[in-house]
Amino acid sequence: MTTDSHPTERAELVILEAQPGSVVTWGDVGATKGGQIGVVLGAVNGTDQLITAVGQWDGSGDGIVVIANDEFAESIEGFSAPLGVHTQDSVTLKTSELTVLGRIQADALARVLRERTKASARWFHDAYHVPRQPDKSTAVAYSGRVFDHQELEFAVDASLDFWLTMGRFADRLQRNLASYLGVRRTLLVNSGSAANLVAVSALTSPLLGERALQPGDEVITTACSFPTTVNPILQNDCVAVLVDTDPVSGNIDVSQLEASLSSRSKAVILAHALGNPFDLERVREFCDRNGLWLIEDTCDALGSLYDGKPVGSFGDLSTLSFYPAHHITTGEGGAVNVVSEPLFQRIVESVRDWGRDCWCKSGQDNVCGKRFSYPLGDLPPGYDHKFAYSHLGYNLKPTDWQAAIGCAQFEKLEEFNRLRRRNWSLMHEVFQEYEDLFELPRAEPKSDPSWFGFKVLLREDAPFDRNTLVAYLEAERVQTRMMFAGNIMRQPAYHGRLRADGMPATRSIGPLEGADRLMTSSFFLGVYPGLTESHIQRVADVLRRFVDDLAGDASPSAAANAHALRLAARDLSPRRQAVREMRAEELKHQDS
Repeated sequence: MTTDSHPTERAELVILEAQPGSVVTWGDVGATKGGQIGVVLGAVNGTDQLITAVGQWDGSGDGIVVIANDEFAESIEGFSAPLGVHTQDSVTLKTSELTVLGRIQADALARVLRERTKASARWFHDAYHVPRQPDKSTAVAYSGRVFDHQELEFAVDASLDFWLTMGRFADRLQRNLASYLGVRRTLLVNSGSAANLVAVSALTSPLLGERALQPGDEVITTACSFPTTVNPILQNDCVAVLVDTDPVSGNIDVSQLEASLSSRSKAVILAHALGNPFDLERVREFCDRNGLWLIEDTCDALGSLYDGKPVGSFGDLSTLSFYPAHHITTGEGGAVNVVSEPLFQRIVESVRDWGRDCWCKSGQDNVCGKRFSYPLGDLPPGYDHKFAYSHLGYNLKPTDWQAAIGCAQFEKLEEFNRLRRRNWSLMHEVFQEYEDLFELPRAEPKSDPSWFGFKVLLREDAPFDRNTLVAYLEAERVQTRMMFAGNIMRQPAYHGRLRADGMPATRSIGPLEGADRLMTSSFFLGVYPGLTESHIQRVADVLRRFVDDLAGDASPSAAANAHALRLAARDLSPRRQAVREMRAEELKHQDS
């Protein structure tokens, strides 16, 4: 503590003592004489210090870090803890202006600096990430990231820990997701595709005995799919049995399930198409009756319900994706959910973590108490269990920084789901006017989807094709996306593909006409929570220009094509003719 009364000597001492964590005063010397008090955060240059204000404090609030009695390295004369440090209130002063009163401990200073840094992230968000009102120049995106200052603060918080693998935020997100879905355990991975790979690979574990997948065993899935729902089947040298897709629901045609069954059938993996739950009751009964594992690919459906329960809680395993297009995002990321069977927790974790047999978390050692005496296979006595491998595994873990963003996103999930349902309903209203041209999507019975997208399916007698409509929409900056791979058997990577023994890697049930129709006559539009009613009104306006008599602002070729199609469609629908007459009547009244 500085007690010398000579200013010059005191200044020399203060220069030495004023350092990060010092409690200082300036103005009238001494905290009891009207001077201001603060904590030194750091040096700006050789002679200046950045100071944040403090005061007596008996509560908490935004930007306040409370310093307790036991967090002072030195007592402060005339001041009693707790002190409230106002992390958002700061001033830069020269070292020579400061009188050092005491010092807070390093951990307390770290908390102050952490809150100050998070506040800076919030200020940056508010200054830079400002949402823009949509206008005609704004694209109507099929999806996108939706976030606020909280995601930036959480990401900064995780970065300050500098914990480079899974840590406290990963633990938190795994617990939150497992509780939300009502499953035994959620295990984070680095993508939804990795989640499917881990889930299918887990079924090959020797711990499953006779029910384990072997090379040449069959896994039933649907033909209209995303590649990485099908790929893990082939990557594990099994046969993908492709069942046709119902083009209206986008899901598996469950009437063909029985035809897909064979003596080599071991599992079923199906996605909830665009968030629309497939017939879980029928599929679950089919799997139980035939002793098949069920993996729910829930990557597009976090928040969807079936019979009042979250999808992802009906299978033996289920998967999630946190890519930016999905219901919540971590940038890249995903998860595998162990629904009920406790053995799967050990298997999934092993497959995700290099295939190792040890279950210690990163930074832990000898949780089992048998690190150097755990018997396994033909390993020599005393071999370190941390380097024992019981599965053919991968390294598919995410970082804690990604999980931190996911924790912030998870807190918005219910609101995101509400907005997805609202936007889907608004889009449905837009297309209802043209039911003679489009087969409208429908939710499966007993389901309440949290929609990933709005599927547009042209009727077979529509006077235009999918490509023409998509080109028109894209020219008007309305983004579209295909139904993923469409009929995956028409993709070059799968056509004629063979297994390691030279036998076919796929088996199709019938001609797959539904999947073909989705591939040639459908696409989907966005309903993600970043879309406003104004965005969807733009879609309505563009669609109206395409099918009615307005020219629009599309490119000349797109406008010419659309004009010819509008003429062809003019008398197609009595309902649309009635709508035209109503509009004409409204315009007449406006003119008068």
